[in-house]
Amino acid sequence: MTTTDDHAQKPPRKDPWELPDVSGLVVGVLGGTGDQGRGLAYRLALAGQKVIIGSRAAERAAGAAAEIGHGVEGADNAECARRSDVVIVAVPWDGHKALLASLREDLTGKLVVDCVNPLGFDKKGAYALTPEEGSAAEQAASLLPDSRVTAAFHHLSAVLLQDPAVESIDTDVLVLGEARADTDLVQALAQRITGMRGVFAGRLRNAHQVESLVANLISVNRRYKAHAGLRVTDV
Repeated sequence: MTTTDDHAQKPPRKDPWELPDVSGLVVGVLGGTGDQGRGLAYRLALAGQKVIIGSRAAERAAGAAAEIGHGVEGADNAECARRSDVVIVAVPWDGHKALLASLREDLTGKLVVDCVNPLGFDKKGAYALTPEEGSAAEQAASLLPDSRVTAAFHHLSAVLLQDPAVESIDTDVLVLGEARADTDLVQALAQRITGMRGVFAGRLRNAHQVESLVANLISVNRRYKAHAGLRVTDV
């Protein structure tokens, strides 16, 4: 005897490249006056995204925003967090913990994209640091329990991002997070930038090796005088 359940079909598997429309979201960039933050703000604004850059000093952020152009606005970090739907964290590692702890309330309910790489430097070059929480992204998640934390944009050349003569950023962006809806959104945001593709790369517990790989890319770039990125094959 068969039942209705026996004939029930599983829903079709979702196409991993079917991503949401993120064009209407406001993107905040904490650390937006630094090289990587400015570069991301420039590229996203160039793609038509509404962008606000944050800094400890609102006037410094406003000055940097005016230099970037394309409608980018500047604000202090708290206002940047409050006014944005998605907040990219692009601050130096040594200021990561204190900044996020201070913005816990302002980041409540926000999608946070951590792109910080915990690195040390000595006479042998760059090397990876291991935060107590396991990674910068996991530290962010522990500090921001009421936010949705993802990790992405780690392996981008700030030089290429900021260069208006570079029309396409030829790289993949590895995106990590706990909820597919969130990682899909970040992938879609990455793909707003010409030449860039967002690729899901696992949960936050896998963020350490993604962050650490930047030390290897720094070595590649120094040896070959390049601005190396990553491409994932066969996907």
